[in-house]
Amino acid sequence: MKPRLRFAPSPTGYVHIGGLRTALYNYLYAKQNEGTYLIRIEDTDQTRLVEGAIEGMIEAMTWAGVMHDEGPFIDAETRMITEKGDFGPYIQSNRLDIYKKHALDLIDKGHAYYCFCSKERLEEVREHQKAEGLTPKYDGHCRLLSNEEIQQKLAAGVDHVVRLKLPENRVIEFNDLIKGTVSVNTNDIDDQVLMKTDGFPTYHMAVVVDDHYMGITHVVRGDEWLISTPKHLYTYEAFGWDPPQFVHLPVILSHTKKKLSKREGDVAVEDFRRRGYLPEALINYIALVGWSPEDGEEIMSMETLISKFSFDRVSKSSGVFDVDKLNWMNNHYLRQHDLDQLTDLAKPHLIKAGFTTEADFDSQFDWLKKIVDVLRERLNKLEDLSLYSTFFTRTDVELEDDEAREIASLEHISDLMKLFLEKLEAAEAVTAEWMKNALKEIQKETGHKGKNLFMPVRVAITGQVHGPDIAVVSEILGKETLKTRVSYFITHFCK
Repeated sequence: MKPRLRFAPSPTGYVHIGGLRTALYNYLYAKQNEGTYLIRIEDTDQTRLVEGAIEGMIEAMTWAGVMHDEGPFIDAETRMITEKGDFGPYIQSNRLDIYKKHALDLIDKGHAYYCFCSKERLEEVREHQKAEGLTPKYDGHCRLLSNEEIQQKLAAGVDHVVRLKLPENRVIEFNDLIKGTVSVNTNDIDDQVLMKTDGFPTYHMAVVVDDHYMGITHVVRGDEWLISTPKHLYTYEAFGWDPPQFVHLPVILSHTKKKLSKREGDVAVEDFRRRGYLPEALINYIALVGWSPEDGEEIMSMETLISKFSFDRVSKSSGVFDVDKLNWMNNHYLRQHDLDQLTDLAKPHLIKAGFTTEADFDSQFDWLKKIVDVLRERLNKLEDLSLYSTFFTRTDVELEDDEAREIASLEHISDLMKLFLEKLEAAEAVTAEWMKNALKEIQKETGHKGKNLFMPVRVAITGQVHGPDIAVVSEILGKETLKTRVSYFITHFCK
């Protein structure tokens, strides 16, 4: 049977970068094995729902190129959520009747029971267990209720939940594709709530029922769910179902070796998209946070990732999210990207940085394309274009550092720049080719060459000793801006 894998986010906000990696690993394995990758929305905790989160999640995954075969989609025309696939509904709040039926089935079979304990009693039990140095868990009080007591409480409308009835002192063992053999004694875990008082299932109930009926063959999720897996396995057993293969991924840590969180920087996929990271770079990088191919290759397309991915090369230890490494990788993809497409992608950043306006973008496209082209080797992300806004838009010159001021004080720089200004005045237009020829002429006429020629010209035009190709920069700036800057330099910095 071809594998079926799923990504099952809760619509409680943005897509976390760790969620993207989980989705990606599911996707890579499914595609490598000609299987199916689906999305299921786990919205059973109605108190934490965020409006628009489902749409945001789908859009984030679409942008990243991790596209599902089944599940909820956004209709291109109506912008409404629709579903595709034969195993729906794919949103859990539309499957409540299925969970209720199966909860009653577990009760009838003696594998679950009604629990009428109040929040106050549960809190008292927990506090007492803590005082005794015990691990807080449900004490099984309602396991002992007679059928008559249960029926009386149900008839009286007493609030209740349904709990899984775990066997006592039984070792549940399973093989995880990353963690290896895992064993847990049922005495160390809780009689988990399966159905809440509001009629909604908990994760532990819904995930088993849904994974079974959706034919999931591999459950790939974060290792925070590892401790819950024995409960899920027992639930599969209670229903008489075969369990899937489990794969628990180690968490992603920040540079401070803490769990990656909003407090320490961007963690949402949308944050990286907004700042101008390319999806292929983010996907390439996040795949390597905890996994590596056998050949050690780092730059890989989605197709290459699909062909090389394997769970046996996923690390057992947590991976560290290294922004510097992501920036290096994104710079690589920026340099390789089609220039017209990259300029389109850079549009919001060019507008925000003041290079252009919404109204002028199309008419200035060719000029803006030159800016993006000359700068992209220096960009970690498209947001960095703002660092160069004054570089191209100002008409005066500000010396960047002591090295620039030292060059500006050279004895020959005044005559050199006056000669350059004369050539500018005579030029019909400034192109990169014109600039190269003008510098050759000045070299012949003055005898100055190499750094004694190029550095003064760069400093006079940009105020900087180092930077992008000065011939291309000059073409982008144009004749009038060059004249204004050089005149300003001669007036303010030449002796």
